[in-house]
This record gives sequence, structure tokens and C-alpha cells, in this order.
Amino acid sequence: MKLSVLLWMASLLPQPVADQTCLATTVYLEARSEPTMGQLAVAEVALRRRDRGQWGDTVCKVVTAPHQFATTTTPGSFDITNPVAFAKAWKIAGESMTNWELPLAERHLVVPHADHFATVAITPAWSINRTGRTIGEHRFYAVN
Repeated sequence: MKLSVLLWMASLLPQPVADQTCLATTVYLEARSEPTMGQLAVAEVALRRRDRGQWGDTVCKVVTAPHQFATTTTPGSFDITNPVAFAKAWKIAGESMTNWELPLAERHLVVPHADHFATVAITPAWSINRTGRTIGEHRFYAVN
């Protein structure tokens, strides 16, 4: 399935299915080859951003904010071709959303306070002088 079709379908779905679709797509695009903890951390960053409202009030708005996640930097013609990886991303998204509904004191946090991440191969300007937690090929940062 093409990325553009999947995101279009998400725009038609009711909540919370729309947000789970957008979150699963983001986890797939950003971290499908990462360990489970890395995938959970990507989902956590998106959910934290939604709660803060700076990038949008739904997961779909957050992950489609310009130049924030792979959903906007990957061509719409990109084919999602690994159904096993997408099924895992769907499960991670659902578990993350359920976890996020818990009171803050009861949530399992993988990257507390992190609201940004980047691959370890690059050092974005916003990450300079910040410590981050590395999971797999990503480093997670608390920037805001």
C-alpha cells in the first residue's frame, strides 16, 4: 500500500483508529528495523508531542506536521511492503496509546521527557549540548 493512500484512509477513520493508524505508520517508517524498545520510544515521542499540543491535538496532526516525522519526509509513493513489520508497528501503536491513557505515575516510560529523536548518524543543531538516550540507531532528546 502506498503511504499517501494509508494517510488518506487515516483521515477518514474515526478516533482512536485514525490516530493508531498514523502512529503505526510513523513507527513503521521511523523504526521498523529497530528493537521493540526503540519502536515504543518513537511512539512515546509522538504521544508526548500530542499532549503538549505544540504540533497538533491528534497523533495524525502531530506526525504530519511539516518536517517532524518520516510521514512528511517520505514520498507519498513509498510502498509499505512489509506486512509483518506493519503488524508489529500496529501492535506497538495500540499498546502505546493504551499505556498513554494511564495516569502519568502509572505509565511505563521508555524515554521520559523526550520530544525529539534523530538517527545516531546525524547531529541536528537542536541536539547540540543535550544528552540523549540511545536505543538502536536512534538517540532521543528532551528539547522542549
